[in-house]
Amino acid sequence: MAETHRDKAMDRDRLLAELAACLGPAGLLVEPGDTAAYANDLSGASGGSIVAVARPGSRDDVASVLRRCAAAALPITPRGGGTGLSGGATPVAGASLLMSFERMRSIRSVDAVGNTMVVEAGVTLHDAQQAALQVQRQLGLAHGGASSQIGGNLSTNAGGNNVLRYGMARDQVLGLEVVLADGSVLDFLAPLRKNNAGYDLKHLFLGSEGTLGLITAASLKLRPAAAGRATILVGLRDIESVMAFFARAQAALGENLTAVELIPRGGIELVLEHFPLAREPFAQPAAWALLVEAESASRFFDLDAAMAELYEQAQQAGEVVDGNLAASEAQRLEAWALRERIAHVMIDSPVSLKMDTAVPIACIPAFLRSATDAVARALPGCRAVPFGHIGDGNIHFNVIGAAGTDAAEFNASRATLSHAIEDCALALDGTVSAEHGVGLLKRQALARMRSRAELDLMVRLKGALDPGWLLNPGKVFDGGADPAP
Repeated sequence: MAETHRDKAMDRDRLLAELAACLGPAGLLVEPGDTAAYANDLSGASGGSIVAVARPGSRDDVASVLRRCAAAALPITPRGGGTGLSGGATPVAGASLLMSFERMRSIRSVDAVGNTMVVEAGVTLHDAQQAALQVQRQLGLAHGGASSQIGGNLSTNAGGNNVLRYGMARDQVLGLEVVLADGSVLDFLAPLRKNNAGYDLKHLFLGSEGTLGLITAASLKLRPAAAGRATILVGLRDIESVMAFFARAQAALGENLTAVELIPRGGIELVLEHFPLAREPFAQPAAWALLVEAESASRFFDLDAAMAELYEQAQQAGEVVDGNLAASEAQRLEAWALRERIAHVMIDSPVSLKMDTAVPIACIPAFLRSATDAVARALPGCRAVPFGHIGDGNIHFNVIGAAGTDAAEFNASRATLSHAIEDCALALDGTVSAEHGVGLLKRQALARMRSRAELDLMVRLKGALDPGWLLNPGKVFDGGADPAP
C-alpha cells in the first residue's frame, strides 16, 4: 500500500522528535522564524524548504543526525558561514534538513613546534587566524570572508589573496575528520606531513562541497608569522605593463612574494562612488593598478628596499604611472580596503554579475580583452570590472549595469553575459569555477569544463559514497541525473 501524506508527516514528526532528543534544546530549530535566516547564502540563489535546522555540537552529533536522516531518506544541506557565491549552502527544491556547524567551534590544539593546529568545522577563518597568531604562527589561507567557516573553506577548496605563495585551502590540510552519508566516521586527523599508506582519502572531500561526506574537523599547517612585510599599490599604463611588473616582482622578491592583486580603473571609480571616505590612490589615474605584497619570517630581509628597487626598475622601463609604498600598517590596510571594497560593491548591487574565472597566467591579457569585448556586445553600456588574483590567474571578471539599469533588464541578460565570459575563459583552457565551487549556480558550466570520462567518474564516486544522493542535493550535479548538458 502506498505511503499516505499523513504517514509521511508522522514519520517526519518522529524523526524531528528523535533529533531534538539527540541534539538538545539548542540543537534543533523548527520554527519558520528561526530557520529563515539559513535559507540562502551570499549568492542570492533561491532555495527549497527547510524541514529543520540541525546544530550539532560534536562529531558524534553529526554522525547521529546522518544515520537518522539516511534511514528516513531525508536530504541534508550542510552550511558553513553562508558566505559562498555559488549557492552551495542553499537548499534546493523539495524539503531537506539544513545542518549548521556554528556550534562546532572548538580549536582542539595548536602546536607551535610541529606547526599544526586542529580545529572543528565551525571555527571561523578569523578565529583560526587569531589562534595561530597567538603563538607567532600564521595560517596560509586568507581572503575577505573572515566570517566564513573552516569546514566551508575546505569543502569548496577556497582560494584567496595568498594562493600565489601558500596555495589553495587543500594545500593547508594535513588531515581530516569526516562523517559519511550513513553516519560512518572517518578519522585521518593525525597531522602527518608524510604518509604514503594507501590512498590519500582527504583529497576526495576537499573541494567536494559536502556532496561526498561532511568535514567535522581538520588538521591544518601553520607557518612562522611574518616578521616583516612590504606593500605597494602601483598604477600601470596598460595590461602589458601589469604583466611585466608581475614578472619583475617574482624575480626581485622570489618566494617572499605573497599577493599580487589586479585592480582596474573602473573598480577604483566604483569604490570612490560608493564609499565617501575612500580616497583616490594616485595623483595621475592609471588604467590598471597592482597591489603587491611580500612578507618574510626573517627580520634580516629588507623587503622595503627590494620593493622600492622593483618600483624604480619598472619606472625606468616606462611601465609606471604612479605608486605608493605603504609606510605604515594604516596605509597598508587602506590599500587592501580599496581592493576588498570592489567585491563589496558587487555583492551589494542588484545589477551585478559575479564570475569566478581563471586562465593560465600568460593568457590573462588575451582573456581580459576578449571578455571585455564579449560583455559589451552582450549588454551594451554595462561596465566590465575584472579584478582579483593575477598571481594565480584567478580573475573575477565581474560586470555591473550602467547607472539607472533596471534590475529586471539586467537579470534577463545574466545567462547571456555568463555564457559569453565562460566562452572566453574556456577558449584559453581556463575555468569558471576557480575558488568558489560549482554549487547550485555552475552545474551547467561544469559539463563544459570537464570531459565525459571525468564527469562519469565523479558520478560513480558520488554513488559509491552517497548512494541515496542525500548529501547536499542539487549541488555540483542535478540530483542523480546525467551531468552532461
